[in-house]
Amino acid sequence: MERNKKPAILLLACPDTKGIIANVTKFIFGNDWNILHLEQHIDYETKTLFMRVEWELEDSGIKKDFEKEFSPIANKYHMNYTVKLSEEIKNVAIFASKEEHCLFEILLKNKSQELKCNISIVISNHENLKEICKFFGVDFYLIEKNKENKVLKEREELELLKKYKIDLIILAKYMQIFTPEFVNKYENRMISVHHSFLPAFKGAKPYLQAYNRGVKLIGATAHYVTADLDNGPIIEQEVVRVSHRDSLNDLINRGKDLEKLVLTRAVKKHLENKILVYSNKTVVFE
Repeated sequence: MERNKKPAILLLACPDTKGIIANVTKFIFGNDWNILHLEQHIDYETKTLFMRVEWELEDSGIKKDFEKEFSPIANKYHMNYTVKLSEEIKNVAIFASKEEHCLFEILLKNKSQELKCNISIVISNHENLKEICKFFGVDFYLIEKNKENKVLKEREELELLKKYKIDLIILAKYMQIFTPEFVNKYENRMISVHHSFLPAFKGAKPYLQAYNRGVKLIGATAHYVTADLDNGPIIEQEVVRVSHRDSLNDLINRGKDLEKLVLTRAVKKHLENKILVYSNKTVVFE
């Protein structure tokens, strides 16, 4: 009886030199595995090679054997690498505040299997999203934070994340700033989204500021979260043209559509193990 074949994914980064791709593919071929996809990118400024290989495994338990047998190649080329199995479903937590559009979009995409993950918990500092979570069968926790109790409440949140074995955190318009200690525990595993304008508008009511300046281009950016607010490695972006005919509400609604779009794209890429982070930038494979 033929065993089920399950895709495995190798993500690697290393100094660029001759023979890397040849040796990796030779290793996979030598184990009688079938390569499904292979992509590579070279950063010529840093002379770094980035690579993603997806191939078929006949036994998901072979992952440990792969790492053991692959280590001579990895050591030879000074590789930083990870091996993932496509059957590994990530546990996801969503943090949200009052706005519902990004939360609803992520839950809906997950329900329709467009985002393959296990969303088991939503944490919010407001109670108005509770019914949405109930509709989708997701556990909801109200944790109200302020400057005075932030550290204490983050400990409570971290206990919940540990309890649910969370692999990825999605900030669905969560209007709270995390401490660096919290962010560091989920480095490159927290994805957020924010508006983008040309020129940039910071502070309160950015859409009103943009409207009053008569902007012609608005957008949204999804990125990994770092201690430097909204300046983490960018994963996805999208823009749309607007004109003098658009009202303030038009700008806000278009901005929400863009935020839903780029956040979903970014989460999907992460879940599919298609992102490598380096130097506060990302390589996002197709």
